[in-house]
Amino acid sequence: MDIVLIHGFRGTHHGLNLIAKNLPKEANIFIPDLPGFGDGEILPDYSIEDYVKWLENYIKNLNLKNNPVLLGHSFGSIITSHFAQKNPEMISKLILVNPIAKPALSGSDRFLTNLAILYYKIGSILPENFARKWLGMQLSTDITSLVMTKTKDKKIKKFIIDQHRQYFSNFQNPKTLLDIFITSTKNCVGDVAKKITTPTLLIGGDKDQLVPVKDIKNLNQDIKNSKLTIIENVGHLTHYETPKEVADSIKKFIKK
Repeated sequence: MDIVLIHGFRGTHHGLNLIAKNLPKEANIFIPDLPGFGDGEILPDYSIEDYVKWLENYIKNLNLKNNPVLLGHSFGSIITSHFAQKNPEMISKLILVNPIAKPALSGSDRFLTNLAILYYKIGSILPENFARKWLGMQLSTDITSLVMTKTKDKKIKKFIIDQHRQYFSNFQNPKTLLDIFITSTKNCVGDVAKKITTPTLLIGGDKDQLVPVKDIKNLNQDIKNSKLTIIENVGHLTHYETPKEVADSIKKFIKK
């Protein structure tokens, strides 16, 4: 079995390693860096259509014998859901982890989203060296980590902070980062949910502030052939806080 995992905004493939390690050993796991991050490709544009086209080419170039299972976390859920809606014949199953159900600019946190856009716009106009310092400020990175982390386990908290410090600033350039963030705010899984025909697993956290449980349940209703797993006492960082639980849910789903 082949499984392709797509990470979220400002992440790299490292963020999904813990889930991958808990998946069946016989599975072939592929975790590319998204274009614009890590060692990912450079695209002429970073619209959702460009990301879907990139993913089409990526999967085709793997030359797999069978259609893979496709997983996306957070921003990756937007890309993979739009891909699945357009190319159902290219994948066997779809897994959306902490799926972005609604456009960020239309939700209750749109004020914070607009502040974030301003933050990235400032970074895009600063000289490169100052921009990277601005966008990679350890204080803001640590605050983001602590706000999104729900576990009380100090070792896990430290691990998440260390991961974000290492990889949150591994982006192509400040202008690209702004473009990608805007793409992440204008699109969502809900845009295509009713058109997805691929068997789908939705995985969420009951304390996810970005994606409330009620929104994931709405996705579950909109995606006809879908199942839902809600993990308790975790938020948007299920891939770091509860990777085994995520993987266990995936294993049950792909066996059927």
